[in-house]
Amino acid sequence: MSTCTSEYRCPVEATLELIGGKYKTLILWHLVGKTLRFGEISALIPQATPKMLTQQLRLLEEDGLVNRVVYPVVPPKVEYSLTEFGKTIIPILDVMCDWGAEYLKNK
Repeated sequence: MSTCTSEYRCPVEATLELIGGKYKTLILWHLVGKTLRFGEISALIPQATPKMLTQQLRLLEEDGLVNRVVYPVVPPKVEYSLTEFGKTIIPILDVMCDWGAEYLKNK
C-alpha cells in the first residue's frame, strides 16, 4: 500500500489516509456494486476535474481499493471496480450515507 507507509497514532488516521482524498469517498461510493468507465465516473462527479479524478483513482488503485482494467482497443477502454479489499469499505460508506441523510433531513 503506497500511501499508507507511515505509522499512525490512531486507526482513524489510517482510514483517512486511504479514503480521505478530495473525491476518493465519492468514487468508492459510485463503484459499489458497479464497474464504471472513466467518463461515467466523471459524469457522476462533475465537480472533479479530469486531472483530479485521475489522480484520486490512481491513489485508490495504488492502495488496493480500486481495480483498473485496461482493454487493448482504440480508443483505450478502461474500467474501474472495487477490489475485494475495497468492498470492505462498503459498510462504512453505508453508515456515512445514513448519517448524511439524517443530517440533511434535520437541516
